[in-house]
Amino acid sequence: MKRADKPAALTEAQREREKRAQSYREQALKLYPWVCGACGREFSGKKLRDLTVHHKDHNHDNNPPDGSNWELLCIYCHDNQHDRQSVADSYGAIRPGEKPEGVASSTPFASLGDLLKAKK
Repeated sequence: MKRADKPAALTEAQREREKRAQSYREQALKLYPWVCGACGREFSGKKLRDLTVHHKDHNHDNNPPDGSNWELLCIYCHDNQHDRQSVADSYGAIRPGEKPEGVASSTPFASLGDLLKAKK
């Protein structure tokens, strides 16, 4: 079965997203050294295409001119960052002092110190 062509609206939306991404990428490459902010790998020449712009707050519409919401990451570290965020999101936000739901509340080694002292 032949795959249907993309609707015009989807194609246009993708084109606009790529145009916007190219704009902030060019700005970020002018502001920051061409080094991955996570692994420290340096980029130049054709390899520069492997250096991406990561939005720290994960909002691709938040593009301040000073670049404060961006960091340059290689494609591998960028994927890793988003994978880590996906895992964190799946567990939900935990507030300080709050126990996460579904986490074992048992403390099997709580009295281990007393047991070891008793054997001496």
